[in-house]
Amino acid sequence: RYYAHFGHTDFILCLGYKADSIKQYFLDDNDALSRDIQDWTITFVDTGLHSNIGQRLLRVRKYLEGEEVFLANYSDGISDLPLDEHIEDFNRRKVVASFASVNSAQTFHTVQSTDDGVVTGMSALNEGAIWINGGYFILRREMFDYMNEGEELVIKPFDRLIEKRLLSTYRYRGFWHAMDTFKDKITLDRMEAQGNCP
Repeated sequence: RYYAHFGHTDFILCLGYKADSIKQYFLDDNDALSRDIQDWTITFVDTGLHSNIGQRLLRVRKYLEGEEVFLANYSDGISDLPLDEHIEDFNRRKVVASFASVNSAQTFHTVQSTDDGVVTGMSALNEGAIWINGGYFILRREMFDYMNEGEELVIKPFDRLIEKRLLSTYRYRGFWHAMDTFKDKITLDRMEAQGNCP
């Protein structure tokens, strides 16, 4: 629904763990859901139970024929990132790849200290100058030229792009939250119950 809000309704789902549950969610006769997605195109591709994102992208490459630019997502983060602005930024830069970087929603504290362990400062991770990969990607088809089988997208392939100055980030300070753990789910459920959702 996030992508459809910005006019992107052609999806390739790179499936692995719980693939049958995800397919069933979309294929069940659910009137509210089917009305919402009736104009969407969804391609289900089994990309392997233990595949990393780089492997998953390589396995759906053939479904991207004719697409010069495509969007990818870890699908474990929730955000109100202005996708249209991220795409405009990407197009202005003429890079091969871009990702949204965000401040972490985690409540951990970073520690600064001397080599002998004397603390010189502390700050909340989500209030500092540390940016993390938010998991929202824009990629040109040439991205596949920088990838090899078995590589994780943001390690070797991104290193190759960094070396050629072909990777950018769109810094976003708005709402972003991971949905990786039960604690994350509880936090997000509470926000919804309190009507506190962006």
